[in-house]
Amino acid sequence: YAPWCAACQQIELTWESFAKESEHIGITVGKVDVTQEPGVSGRFFVTTLPTIYHANDGVFRRYRGSRTLEDLQGYVLERKWKAVEPVAGWRSPSSIMMHGMAGLFHLSGWIRQIHSYLTGTLGIHVWISYAIFFLATLLLGLFLGL
Repeated sequence: YAPWCAACQQIELTWESFAKESEHIGITVGKVDVTQEPGVSGRFFVTTLPTIYHANDGVFRRYRGSRTLEDLQGYVLERKWKAVEPVAGWRSPSSIMMHGMAGLFHLSGWIRQIHSYLTGTLGIHVWISYAIFFLATLLLGLFLGL
């Protein structure tokens, strides 16, 4: 979820109720703020918000059903998740490819922080910051090419 997402705000009370009831049905319910954890959104290949996953024994399935408390509980209690195709192996959050994707999301956040530092704290013009990143990319490419 993301705090600014209207759909996430609509499901928030239902999700909190589901989390409270989860102890009674023997599951753990959590939520991740993708603005604070960009690597997780990369690892799970989050393209829409909110995105709900069911995980059991290392197998991940994306929940696409109704977002009522009854339907969320029914998905687990009635084992409806068994009818849902698991996330493909290469797209699984535990795969090497998704670890790399998470790394790219972390890298983009790091680059954004450096850009903010250069332009906000040091007062460098935006285009000069872009030129610095361009030169750094060029030099890194030349270095790796050697």
